[in-house]
Amino acid sequence: MGCVQGKCCYCCSRYPKSSDGDAQELSNGGVGNNQRYILTERSREIASVPSHNFKLEYSVLTQRGYYPDSPDKENQDSFCIKTDIQGNPNLHFFGVFDGHGQYGTECSNFVRDRLVEILSNDPMLSVDPIKAYNTAFEKTNTELHESEIDDAMSGTTAITVLVKGDTLFIANVGDSRAVIAVKSGNGVVAEDLSIDQTPFRNDEYERVKLCGARVLTVDQVEGITDPSIQSWGDEEDDGSDPPRLWVQDGLYPGTAFSRSLGDSTAEKIGVIADPEIAMVKLTPNHMFFVIASDGVFEFLSSQAVVNAVIRYADPRDACAAITGESYRLWLEHENRTDDITIIVVHIRDLTSQLGVGATTNGTYGVNTDPVPILTGKGSADTSVSYHTLRSNLSETQPCLYTTPVERSPACVVPSPTHFGSSNT
Repeated sequence: MGCVQGKCCYCCSRYPKSSDGDAQELSNGGVGNNQRYILTERSREIASVPSHNFKLEYSVLTQRGYYPDSPDKENQDSFCIKTDIQGNPNLHFFGVFDGHGQYGTECSNFVRDRLVEILSNDPMLSVDPIKAYNTAFEKTNTELHESEIDDAMSGTTAITVLVKGDTLFIANVGDSRAVIAVKSGNGVVAEDLSIDQTPFRNDEYERVKLCGARVLTVDQVEGITDPSIQSWGDEEDDGSDPPRLWVQDGLYPGTAFSRSLGDSTAEKIGVIADPEIAMVKLTPNHMFFVIASDGVFEFLSSQAVVNAVIRYADPRDACAAITGESYRLWLEHENRTDDITIIVVHIRDLTSQLGVGATTNGTYGVNTDPVPILTGKGSADTSVSYHTLRSNLSETQPCLYTTPVERSPACVVPSPTHFGSSNT
C-alpha cells in the first residue's frame, strides 16, 4: 500500500514450497531487489477437501512496487496460505496483508504470522469460525500494539478466506478484496466477497465521524476545495483524491481506509480492527475465488479480474497476467506503482447439490441471496456488491465462458525505465 499518492496514511522471491506434514503453509518474505521488475517464480499447489470431494488448486504471486523516490523500499505486502489446519484436511486458510507506514512491513508480517497461529490454536475454529475469527483479529491487534513494533502511524489491512468443507468464511479489515466467480448462463459473473472499508461508505463515514474523525480529501485539507462539502461521490469516479481521516487539531494520520490492524493513532478516531465477516456456501457454479491487495483493484474492477482469470487454465498464469496488467496500469496513470499481491484459488470437481433454501435465477447452482456480512462484534446485515474502479480502461461486463488456454508465455512486469519508450 503506497503512501501520500496512494490510499494509506498521508504522512508517511520466490515463495517456499509446502512442507510435508499435517499442516502445509506458504508465506512470503517479499521480493528481493534483484527481482524488482520481474515476476517471482511461481508454484501451483493443490489442497483436497475430502468431506465434499473437491480440490482447491491455487497459486500466489507478490510483486514489489516501483517507488522512484524510495528505490530501496521493501515490499510491504505479505501473504499466508495454510492448509490442513489443526490436522483437519477440510480446513484451509488464505490471506493477504497490505502494510502501510514506516513500519508497514513489520506490521504486515506480524499479522500474517500471528493471525493464522491464533486461529490454528483455537479449539472453536471448526465449531464456530465466526467467533474464532473475531477473537483472532482482536487478539492479534492487541498483541501488535504491545509488541516492539511502532504502530502509531503504521499498520496493515487483512483480507482472508477460511475454507471449511463447502463453506467459505471471509474476514476483511481494510480495503484489500476477495471476489468469487460464478457461472451464470453462458457467462461468468464476479461477486464481491468483501466490501472495501473506506469513508466512501456511508456507514463507515458515520461511524468514524462519531469517533471524532475529520473526513477530508487532501485538496480540502490544503484549501483547494471547500472543506464543508462532505460528499465525495464514489470511489469509481473520485478515487484519485479520496476522503481521508484526520484528528481534529492536526494533519495526521490521513488514512483513506476506515479499518486496519495496528495504526494506534488512527484507532483513536475510529480506525478499528473489527472484521466484517461473510459466509458463502459453495455450489458447482462457483469456479474460483481471488484474494488481492488494493494494488490490483486500484485500476481493475472485480469483474475485470475475474475475466482475466478465466482466460487461463493454470492459476500461475492468471496471477502473472493480472499482476503484469496492474503494474502496467499503475505506470500508465502514476509515476509509481503499489505493491501487488494476488492469490487465485480454483475450485475443482465440486458436485454437491444446491443448499436448502437458496434461490436461483434460472441457472442451476447460482445462489442469488444477498451475502450476509457480520460486522466484527455486531449483528448480521446484508450487503450489496461494492466495486472500486478508478478507470474504465478494463473490462467490466460479465465474461462469456470459453475454454481457457493451457499455459501462457511467462509474463514480465514492464520496467519503468522501458515503459516510457515503449508507449510514446
